[in-house]
Amino acid sequence: MRAVMIQQFGDPSGMAVVELPQPVPQSAHLVVQTEAIGVGGVDAVVRRGALGAAFSEGMILGSEVAGTVSSVGPGVDPAWVGRRVWAFTGTSGGYAEQAVARVDDVVELPDGLSSVDAVTVGGAATVAQLALTHAHLRAGESLLVRGAAGSIGIAAVELGVRAGASIVAVTTSSQERGDRLRALGATHVLDRDGRAEDGSSAHFDVIVDIAGGAALPDFVDRLAPNGRMVLLGVVAGFPPADFGARLLSAFQQSRSFATFSLDSVPASVRDPVRTAQLAAASRGELHAVVDDVLPLAQAADAHRRMDLGTVFGRIVLVP
Repeated sequence: MRAVMIQQFGDPSGMAVVELPQPVPQSAHLVVQTEAIGVGGVDAVVRRGALGAAFSEGMILGSEVAGTVSSVGPGVDPAWVGRRVWAFTGTSGGYAEQAVARVDDVVELPDGLSSVDAVTVGGAATVAQLALTHAHLRAGESLLVRGAAGSIGIAAVELGVRAGASIVAVTTSSQERGDRLRALGATHVLDRDGRAEDGSSAHFDVIVDIAGGAALPDFVDRLAPNGRMVLLGVVAGFPPADFGARLLSAFQQSRSFATFSLDSVPASVRDPVRTAQLAAASRGELHAVVDDVLPLAQAADAHRRMDLGTVFGRIVLVP
């Protein structure tokens, strides 16, 4: 089978298409013949080598695929074979014509939902929903989504509206992107520094941050009293090591900061949410915003576009 390997961390030029033996599923695992592969922000962070010794060169990128189960390992019900599924492959292995996943990390797709749409919302909407739950967003509160043009950010906007947030503000880099986010439910569009067109700034009850980076402390300052910030990603890099000083300097505001990873959520909580989100997408209640669909061999081009910040929604690879 063909797969995309990281031969050298850093620039997308370090990615290469290679031929590998077909995978054989072990106990409690199955193999998915991929029809669509999600390209996520975490993939870019891994490819840059930003996560250090947790990953090594020679790995296959990708964690989210959709397709048809082609074989199962010992202990897995053979009835899975032939089913269309969404699958989480772990921290690697998705950028391939065949991907291995634990059966516990596989969800059957509803009728009417394409594989491309499945990998656009399957991971992103689940992360966004459970992050908003982690932040204890309540109806009537104000929400800011920082880095809203990606698939997780778009899902957070739509889900924030559905949760009854009084304000759903977004940060973005252009008027065109702002207009598209308004069409998805955003009520206020701010620049990347978190300011409105008139230069004013506001405070928010909840901030969902997918970007991280050097500017994160400035957004800690944008929390209202008792406000909660949840960091979901670091696509803009790690925040300064002393960012917590901003929380301490506003001690009497009772602000709080948390990270959130789906790895901390038990399957008994996670899977019903994912199943519900995929069903909502199949009914058109959540939008699968696909920036582009590219052949697997053009994975490096997808990463170049992510590095340029030109992607709105998600790029999907197809074998």
